[in-house]
Amino acid sequence: MLKASPTIELIATAPMGLEAIVAREVRDLGYDQVTVENGRVTFVGDAMAICRANLWLRTADRVLVKMGQFEARTFDELFEGTKALPWPDWIPEDAEFPVEGRSHKSQLSSVPACQGIVKKAVVEKMKQRYGTEWFRETGGRFVIEVALLNDVATLTLDTTGPGLHKRGYRKLVTEAPLKETMAAALILLSRWQAERPLYDPFCGSGTIPIEAAMIAWNLAPGLRRSFNAEAWPLVPETLWQQAREEAFDLVRDDVPLAIAGSDIDPAAIDVAMAAAKSAGLAKELRFSALPVGKARPEGDYGCIITNPPYGERLGDSKEVEKALRQLGSVYVHLPTWSTFVLSPNKQLEHYMGRTADKKRKLFNGRIECALYQFFAPGGLYGWRKPEQ
Repeated sequence: MLKASPTIELIATAPMGLEAIVAREVRDLGYDQVTVENGRVTFVGDAMAICRANLWLRTADRVLVKMGQFEARTFDELFEGTKALPWPDWIPEDAEFPVEGRSHKSQLSSVPACQGIVKKAVVEKMKQRYGTEWFRETGGRFVIEVALLNDVATLTLDTTGPGLHKRGYRKLVTEAPLKETMAAALILLSRWQAERPLYDPFCGSGTIPIEAAMIAWNLAPGLRRSFNAEAWPLVPETLWQQAREEAFDLVRDDVPLAIAGSDIDPAAIDVAMAAAKSAGLAKELRFSALPVGKARPEGDYGCIITNPPYGERLGDSKEVEKALRQLGSVYVHLPTWSTFVLSPNKQLEHYMGRTADKKRKLFNGRIECALYQFFAPGGLYGWRKPEQ
């Protein structure tokens, strides 16, 4: 019979530069035993934590169960260290358990060889528990990962499946779309508040406006999808049901929204509107097909949050320069707004006509970028409205 420890060590993997944001999200879920490392946030929880983390984490890539960690400079050490771990406590007899791997700065540099050794060790451990020589692997999916770094092996089980950026609302995509997790991170880093207007003049498939609306309404980003661990005996269906009921109870869909986006490409706007409809937000968000120079955000004390085209992937560099200059001209006419621009362009501040108040290094995929932050007079939230 499968049996789990009441406490589980979990890892929320994170894009480089976003670890602190992921850690804040984990703590907001009520888990305070948190360790932040490069590319990962480790925390302690229980089986319900697997459900809540997958449903709620907006900026993490995936949620892993940390099975064990040990030094492995030889294949024998890797085999014995892996075999010593409690795989049958998690993996039932009929489970599918493929092995993925990666290695960096380690003597065991052949990833396929390491995957083979780990698979063999897990099978040997499973044989001891289940008394069989052959496993059908027709049941739930338990993806094992062996990650080697500086001759230390970390073995994990992937509770998530397809990355957490796969929210389920985006059926179509534009060229070079911004991941939902990165869009959510930009919004959280901006400290935007739901009562303020938000505008994205390069909205593409609408990811930033949609993620902003989900944050404003406290919609758990994983509500519209499924996860590997839903088929795991140690994370029973009743826990998933309870976690989803909690999430539905926490929705604040009575909060009025002033969120809009525009893009020069009408086809992109069609994709954005379809995604908003799929997310249940079609009536709350406004999208327009127009060049950035004609964008006219409405209201005061708002935020522009945007990811302009880079040139390396989209369009012509002169067109990109023109678009960034137009963004600068729009920004000049919004004196109470703060603007946040994710871009690899080293001339961005020149095009905006001022030095950024703050810059944060981020990676959009493998492209090194900066989040340029231009605060309104009076600080991040702009001028205060006079007392009535």
